Amino acid sequence: MKIGYARVSTIDQNLERQIDQLEQYDCDQIYKEKITGTKFNRPELQKILDSLRKNDIVVVTELSRLSRSVKDLFNLIELLKQKEANLISLKEPWANTITPQGKLMFTIFAGISQFDRDLTSQRTKEGLAIARARGRKGGRPPKSAKDVNLAIKMYDSKEYSISEIFKATGIGKTTLYRYINKRSIPKTK
Repeated sequence: MKIGYARVSTIDQNLERQIDQLEQYDCDQIYKEKITGTKFNRPELQKILDSLRKNDIVVVTELSRLSRSVKDLFNLIELLKQKEANLISLKEPWANTITPQGKLMFTIFAGISQFDRDLTSQRTKEGLAIARARGRKGGRPPKSAKDVNLAIKMYDSKEYSISEIFKATGIGKTTLYRYINKRSIPKTK
């Protein structure tokens, strides 16, 4: 089944050109959306993704109608691949996942994207190691014993909500429960 997807960013913009092209391509069904492409949560696109079956083809007039970022596009392509569906872009035939050339292009782009993520991770780890070597620990500074004790007393009194405890001490829910659990764990010798 060929499923067309037409999208414009604002209500004032017109979908007619895209719809005409998708109809000429003989799409069986066309979903229309007037919403910015920077939002991943697009109701009509989500309907398409939820209803996809094996060998379905999502057709767009151009990739910018499907996604506004490379990362988002790769995520969508990965979802299509998991559902064994394909993508056709009428403007960018090199991006059609039905053809061997299109599959190759997305494989290359995905490899470059993964390489970029790996480089970022490597630089972050190197930076942390250098900081540790210079005596810096990183992370948030520990809460003062005075604030922790006050928060636990307020909690134990059962007179205060978690938000009231946070306002009084600056200790949030997760941190408070971590200190409470540490307190209740029996110490082993």
